[in-house]
Amino acid sequence: MKPRILTLANQKGGVGKTTTTINLATALAAVGERVLIIDLDPQGNASTGLGIARQGRTISSLEILLREANLGEAMILSDVPQVGIIPSITDLSGLEVSLANQSDRVYRLREALEQASSLLIEGKPISYILIDCPPSLNLLTINALAAADAVLVPLQCEFFALEGLSQLLRTIEQIRTALNPNLYIQGIVVTMFDGRNNLSQQVLADVRKELGNLVYETVIPRNVRLSEAPSYGKPALLYDLRCAGSQAYLRLATEVIKRERNLTAA
Repeated sequence: MKPRILTLANQKGGVGKTTTTINLATALAAVGERVLIIDLDPQGNASTGLGIARQGRTISSLEILLREANLGEAMILSDVPQVGIIPSITDLSGLEVSLANQSDRVYRLREALEQASSLLIEGKPISYILIDCPPSLNLLTINALAAADAVLVPLQCEFFALEGLSQLLRTIEQIRTALNPNLYIQGIVVTMFDGRNNLSQQVLADVRKELGNLVYETVIPRNVRLSEAPSYGKPALLYDLRCAGSQAYLRLATEVIKRERNLTAA
């Protein structure tokens, strides 16, 4: 079977995209899924968060998009069982210039992922591909949306959350119309939630009122352990499984799988 491709996108920075990518991947792997992360952010935080040293990123997502390497050559198996990653390098920020005159520039990732069905992690086919996007709606994010089956949107609990989200939803609709008619929103996950804070409570209520069932039941709390884990090159689930953040990502993984199964059943 083809792996399900989920793009994690939000044009705002600091909303928890990378934290969600690596911890959701780890949580999915914990329940038996094989997961490939594609780091499309030139900052490379997903790669760092999985302990992939910069000197070890000899083949990256840049080479994939330039057709200089394939997925199998670029994939690195992380220390997380059943999780692999295509790492990122800072030179990825120059992709837009490199592909400026290429008519197929928005489909480079989709083309590369056509071979994903034959890729194995620990001898078994990949079941999920998670794409970590940069905090902007540039060529990298467009490639990720054009290649994806669905979008997962991390949304920080702050005053301007809904305003920024409306721009992203318009972009997703444009991508659906022009490039990827099967693209849909898998869900919106509220991150950095502080239950003691009235603003957090109000933002969550507003998001649920506006977007209804698109919003996951699981809310990711503001949690020190989630912030500490990347400095150790580990997802929070390996750094401290019992912390509130880790437990929330386990619940989120269950919701993601349930939504995917409901879609298949339909």
